[in-house]
Amino acid sequence: MVFVDTGAWFAYHVPVDPQHKSVRAWLEQSREALLTTDFCIDETLTLFLARGLVSRALEAGRMFFHTNEVRIRYLEKGEIHRAWILFQQRAAAAWSFTDGTSKIVIDDLAITTAVALDDHFRQFGGITVVP
Repeated sequence: MVFVDTGAWFAYHVPVDPQHKSVRAWLEQSREALLTTDFCIDETLTLFLARGLVSRALEAGRMFFHTNEVRIRYLEKGEIHRAWILFQQRAAAAWSFTDGTSKIVIDDLAITTAVALDDHFRQFGGITVVP
């Protein structure tokens, strides 16, 4: 299973993004199941709207909620609490709360690969960041 972060989803759906080709190529050649979280979906859809890309937000939402292309992990209260603790520890390093939730899920599921453009993923340790 491969974890996919917000920045990668954005690049995947936006052809003018500098990472579009590499992210799309990596995801399309991968044979592993793709996993993201409800927090990454929220962040992705909000980012599209903040950039005025309503049609891209709707396209991504349809992919998340109306296909079987992506598995969604919905965080539970205990995971969110652990992410809050991690956020407090890593806020000075500019980790977002969503970064913390991603780290918790990656660790809990023993995921070893993430499609991410966020340098914080390289700080997680024990994970290969692609593309």
